[in-house]
Amino acid sequence: MDNGASSYRRFLDGDESAFDEIMNELFRSLVFFIDRYVHDIQTAEDIAIDAFSDLIVHKHRYNFKVTLKTYLFMIGRSRALDYIKHRKIIEFVPLNEVCNTGFEEKQLEEIILTDERKQYLNSAISKLSIDMRVAVHLVYFEDMTYSQTAKIMKKSVKQVDNLLYRAKKELRIILGEDGEQLL
Repeated sequence: MDNGASSYRRFLDGDESAFDEIMNELFRSLVFFIDRYVHDIQTAEDIAIDAFSDLIVHKHRYNFKVTLKTYLFMIGRSRALDYIKHRKIIEFVPLNEVCNTGFEEKQLEEIILTDERKQYLNSAISKLSIDMRVAVHLVYFEDMTYSQTAKIMKKSVKQVDNLLYRAKKELRIILGEDGEQLL
């Protein structure tokens, strides 16, 4: 698929299943991208659904000049920043901390050990500035080009390049010798 543009054209022509294809291909990555801003997966899912709803309600806004993925990520970023700006400061306690979820201690240990590398890298990435985190996520986790990343972040390609260079440099310092394998 060409990042959803052909499916979106089919959707505009009346093929309802084409929108399902777009959702299946782009929803998860949009949620994970938005989560880099809001740090709450449920909120990120809600914002992603809003972004897709915008695609349905305002069909005329997407002009096919950028990829559909880039367009959705631009909407997602905008909505995430709006959410951050307008949310009230309330401390939420995750449900799994309130209730006993029934996991055996050994099962929990296995899950943690399995995801250790990913957690180690995510922890290091979370120590970067927001712009560096977003640039790293878009380029390395979403396989977007510098140009697409620049459009989403409203920066120049050179600024994205500089952000990534500095992010790699900082990650090497944060991760130390053990982290060289991850980079």
